Amino acid sequence: MQEEKLFFIKNDLFSHLDKLSDANRNWGKMSAQQMVEHLADFFNVSTEKIIFDLVTPEEHLPKYKEFLLSDKQFRENTKAPASVLGEDPLPLKYVSYGIAVDELRAAIDSFIEYFKNAPGKKTSHPVFGPLDFEEWVLLHYKHVTHHLRQFEHHPD
Repeated sequence: MQEEKLFFIKNDLFSHLDKLSDANRNWGKMSAQQMVEHLADFFNVSTEKIIFDLVTPEEHLPKYKEFLLSDKQFRENTKAPASVLGEDPLPLKYVSYGIAVDELRAAIDSFIEYFKNAPGKKTSHPVFGPLDFEEWVLLHYKHVTHHLRQFEHHPD
């Protein structure tokens, strides 16, 4: 079990988010609030509140899974396929950064509860394919730490 990574996601992530600033962005187009809303969206993908079609050819999934299970991080400026998220950041959904952070916290809690109530269930990520809880924890950890690095807040 990836307990340290899950603990980071559920707890430590929020102390990092409290210190983010748009002025410290290293790459990309997203503001800090857009990034937080983006993270929440992908927790909602893991609980099937948001559904995307699989964009990765089936024969490439083992290579993607190998990356997921490794200690490798996403590279700077790694972008989701345009068919998934488009070229530009989505417009803001919430009136403030604080509300976006609250929504992220709710999405994370929902993620943990969802899989607690459905042990062994797999849900689909548009790039990595079907993932179980442990794999989602790994992916979410890689994803949140990637975006923290984007805003000069290195968690590891």
